Amino acid sequence: MTTRPQTDAALPLSHHRVEEHRGASGWYRDDAEDALALEVPVALVYNGISHAVMMASPADLVDFALGFSLTEGIIAHPHECYDLEVQEDTRGLTVHLTIASQRQAELKERRRSLAGRTGCGLCGTEALDQAIRPIPKVQAPALTDAAIQHALGSLADHQALQAATGASHGAAWCDASGRIRLVREDVGRHNALDKLIGALARDGGPSEGGFALVSSRASYEMVHKSASAGIGALVAVSAATSLAVEQAEQAGLMLVGFARPGRHLVYHRPAGMAPVRAHG
Repeated sequence: MTTRPQTDAALPLSHHRVEEHRGASGWYRDDAEDALALEVPVALVYNGISHAVMMASPADLVDFALGFSLTEGIIAHPHECYDLEVQEDTRGLTVHLTIASQRQAELKERRRSLAGRTGCGLCGTEALDQAIRPIPKVQAPALTDAAIQHALGSLADHQALQAATGASHGAAWCDASGRIRLVREDVGRHNALDKLIGALARDGGPSEGGFALVSSRASYEMVHKSASAGIGALVAVSAATSLAVEQAEQAGLMLVGFARPGRHLVYHRPAGMAPVRAHG
């Protein structure tokens, strides 16, 4: 795959003058400056045909486009994307992807709107028919409590955009001991995970025994995207939804939520996998 990405050394943010109001001991106002996470329209164009426009942080767009293409089933393997180029104009950003002709034919056949996202409307009967897609089976790793807590405790240190703006989600790839190996950020939680999956795909795929950690809730699409990428365990800072748990059960994916310091909930542990408790 040939990539010609847009590269930005700085974080994708801007600064805006605000009024800061404080009222601990009587209200008063002061002028201040706040960092805002950039949110721009990103169009994904396959073999010259526009497929989707997503609102996203304008960083790591090569990873985003590749991850989105994989998790949405547009391509099955990274090598089916021959070329990828990011272009910018006054309206936003466009990612042009050249994919295998067979995959393009399948995409034309589908010609569907994106499957409904939580919080978004479903567009017509076709979207309803395709909202819940088959989920592949995965091999769940034997996660320890210590690994989950170690990763959780260091996530904030790897989220530069979140630290600067307070307005981005993070998705991290962690090894079996809980050390964070890779992080991607975005204003959208799905986008952050797609970026992580794209980055992992460009590096040969998820390493054995690792797990994904996300700073959001674990919804259906987060579980589905993880399983689609061969990720066997997903840890979320917030709760899981009912459909996410059902999908994790079908895929054999280990699902952990409400991961907070000193506590986390295991929503699903695959049958035959005994709890592993390690301290350290």
